[in-house]
Amino acid sequence: MTACPKTPYTEKGGFVWVVSLHMTVIVNSKTALVVPPAVRRLARLKTGDRIEFKVSGRVITILPKPRIAEDEYTPAERRAIDRGIAQSEKQYAAGKSYGPFETAAEAIASLNGNLRRRRADAKRSKPPSR
Repeated sequence: MTACPKTPYTEKGGFVWVVSLHMTVIVNSKTALVVPPAVRRLARLKTGDRIEFKVSGRVITILPKPRIAEDEYTPAERRAIDRGIAQSEKQYAAGKSYGPFETAAEAIASLNGNLRRRRADAKRSKPPSR
């Protein structure tokens, strides 16, 4: 691994060390092409990242693909989000919603009123202390 001198990093106007790594792997007909761990670390590739291969003649360029919105969540996270949305839609359909409000002051007054009602309900349902 060789470190190149500081090179302008135009995105933020600062400087960054550019690290160059040269490795050779042998292509085998029985196994997939493997990106060595050192290369993955330097490229900051993580499990589940998508990569794109571009071929021009005998030159192969590997580029990370940015995550798209539909891949932003894992399937389990997406199911939990969808459950929450479905529950919210049921509550809205049942009339359990507030607003719309013309001003922020109206929204705050509504929140304070709801809070007072909840506190009063909690006091009524609380068993008497001995």
